[in-house]
Amino acid sequence: MNINDSMMLLLSIALSLFLAIVFYGQKRKIPHNFPPGPTPLPLVGNMHILDMKKPYKTFLELAKKYGTVYSLRIGTEKIVVLCGYETVKDALINHAEAFSGRQLFPLVKDIAKGHGLIFSNGDNWKVMRRFTLSTLRDFGMGKKTIEDKIQEECVFLVKKVKSFKGEAFDDTMIINAAAANIIVSILLSNRFDYEDPKILRLLEIINESIRITGSPTALLYNAFPSLVKWFPGGHKTTMSNAEEMFSFVRETFTNQRKELDVNDQRNLIDAFLVKQQEEKPNPDLYFTNDNLTVLVADLFAAGMETTSTTLRWGILLMMKYPDVQSKVQDEIEKVIGPSEPKALHRKDMPYTEAVISEIQRFGNIVPTNLPHCTTRDVHFQGYFIPKGTHVLPLLASVLYDKDHFQRPEEFYPEHFLDADGNYVKKEAFIPFSAGKRSCAGETLAKMELFLFFVSLLQNFTFKAPPGAILDLGGAVGFTRCPKRHEICAVARR
Repeated sequence: MNINDSMMLLLSIALSLFLAIVFYGQKRKIPHNFPPGPTPLPLVGNMHILDMKKPYKTFLELAKKYGTVYSLRIGTEKIVVLCGYETVKDALINHAEAFSGRQLFPLVKDIAKGHGLIFSNGDNWKVMRRFTLSTLRDFGMGKKTIEDKIQEECVFLVKKVKSFKGEAFDDTMIINAAAANIIVSILLSNRFDYEDPKILRLLEIINESIRITGSPTALLYNAFPSLVKWFPGGHKTTMSNAEEMFSFVRETFTNQRKELDVNDQRNLIDAFLVKQQEEKPNPDLYFTNDNLTVLVADLFAAGMETTSTTLRWGILLMMKYPDVQSKVQDEIEKVIGPSEPKALHRKDMPYTEAVISEIQRFGNIVPTNLPHCTTRDVHFQGYFIPKGTHVLPLLASVLYDKDHFQRPEEFYPEHFLDADGNYVKKEAFIPFSAGKRSCAGETLAKMELFLFFVSLLQNFTFKAPPGAILDLGGAVGFTRCPKRHEICAVARR
C-alpha cells in the first residue's frame, strides 16, 4: 500500500468515525417516546427523501406510513409533523398554549430577529398581537369603513382590467397591488397607483422573497446556516430584500412621527407611535422602532400575499371551469344585478360563498402552515414532545383530509353545499390556521375575497388565451401560488 492509499484509508476511517459519533450523538438526543419517523442519515437527516421544491408532498406521503404524528430530521433539527384535521385541531385548539410558540428557522431569525408579529415569541408576541388586533378593529376591520375602502379599490381594479380590452395579460402585479392597497390604507392611510414604481418594487421584493423562502436553496440554508451563509445564493437576496423593505418602513414612520397628533391618529403607524410615547418610562420596552419596522413589513406582506394569491387561483379556476364561473355570475345577477356588491350580500349567495371557500381549500395557499414550536414539554396523543421542538401542523393535510372532503384532490364547490344548495360550514376548513397563532387579519381577508371576486365576475368573464394550457400544479415558493399565466377578461357590461 503506497502513501497516498494509506492517507485515503486514514481519512476514510476518520470520516467514518466522525459520522458515527455525530449519528450516535443525535440518536442519544431523541427523548423516550418521541414520535416515530424515517431513519435519518448523519448530518443531512432526512433531506435525501424530501421533495425539495414541494416538501409538503413528502410530508403527506410519510403520514401514510408513520401516522398522523411523526418526526423527521432536516439537517440536525428534529421536526414533528401533525397531519389530518383531528390531530391538528387537538394540537392548536385543545393544547393551544403548548403549541403556540413560533419556530424561528435561521433565515427568518436572521431577518426578523424576533421582532414584529409573525416571527416573535413570548411576551413580545402577545403584546404585538394584542395591539395588532385592537388597532385593525379600530381602523375598520369588519366594519363599514374598511368595506368602503375595498369597494373603492374594486372600482380601480375593474377599470385597470378593462383597459386590456379583452387581450391577454398577466394578472399577478395588478391583483397584488389591489390587495396591497387595502392593508396600506390601514398602515399608511394611503393607496398606490398600480403603475407606481414604489409599490411595484415592494411587491417584487415580497414575491421574490416568498419564492426563495420555499426553494431548495432556502431549505439548505435553514439546515446548514453556518456553512451555506458563506456562499452566494437566494438567502442573501432575501436578506437584501428585507433590508430594502425595512428601509422603506423606517423612512415612512420617521416622516409620520414629525406630523404625529395624539388626538388624531390616522393609521396603525400613528397608533404605534402614540403607544411608543406612552411606554417610554417602562424599562421593558415593546413599542420599539425595531418592532414597528418588522410589524409593518409583516402586515404588508401577509395582508397582500395570501389574499392576492387566493384571487389569482380564483381567476385561474374560473377559466378552467367555465360552468362554475357561469353559475357564480347567474347568482350575482339574481342577487346584486348591476348594483355595487356589498358584504351583506354574502348571506344570500351560498353558491358564490361555496366557490370562494373551495378556491381557498383547493388552492392550499400555505400548505405547511407557518412553523410552530412547543412552549413546554407536552404529552400528545401518546407521545412525548419536549419544549422547544419544531412542529409543523400541516394545513395541506387538513384541507385535503378525505374524511372531511369527498373529493379532496378535485376542485368541487359542492364540498360546501348541502342537498338544497345551502352553504355548509366545514369544521376542517381552516385556511387561516387555528388557535392562538391563527391569522390576525382573517375577518379582513374574508371581506376582501368576497368583494374583489364578486366585482370581477360581475364585470368580466375570464377565459384562457387561445392555445393556453391551464396548469393547476402550483409554483415553487413558501406559499402555493399559481404558475405564471396570462388571462383574458371579456367585459360583460
